[in-house]
Amino acid sequence: MESLALVFSSGWASGINAYLVVLVLGVADKAGGFEQIPDVLARWDVLAVAAFLYCMEFVADKIPYIDSTWDAISTAIRPTAGAVIGVLLAGDADSLNAAVGGVVGGTSALTSHAVKAGGRLAINSSPEPITNITASVLEDVAVLGVVWFAIEHPIAAAGIAAVLLVVGVIVLVSVARLVRKSWRRWKGRDPGTVRPA
Repeated sequence: MESLALVFSSGWASGINAYLVVLVLGVADKAGGFEQIPDVLARWDVLAVAAFLYCMEFVADKIPYIDSTWDAISTAIRPTAGAVIGVLLAGDADSLNAAVGGVVGGTSALTSHAVKAGGRLAINSSPEPITNITASVLEDVAVLGVVWFAIEHPIAAAGIAAVLLVVGVIVLVSVARLVRKSWRRWKGRDPGTVRPA
């Protein structure tokens, strides 16, 4: 149960910033030798690549429109990373546990990635850097906090990740309905009508 909770939390976080998840898990294993974290994540080459890609994402994530382009590119990367981390966290388990880990990690990563990418598209409707920077910093803090907490308290962290995921989906659906409603209203207006000055 704890292993599946860690997979879910890591999957949720991978959908937002997969490179930071690898860094947190790898550094935690290197510093504390946590049994549930696979040693491959603590290898220096893995940490170096994850740190380099995290630095790239750290910058790209704070620039309006660049962040949405980065999210589009990451649509294949984040869910895949969530699935791979899920399989790795399943450890030397039988193939069923590894498959469940991959599905849970990949699905939670895909869902949280969709929430993040959709939210960034909404934020970019007012292209000023403050909202992008604020959103990016909050995302990084949430990922760091949830994954670090999940290492020691996986079930509680999974609960937090689940709440964040559900709230994110609800907000995204609400924003999409609002945009759709505004779009229909705009399309339905009579072009011959003169607006008062």
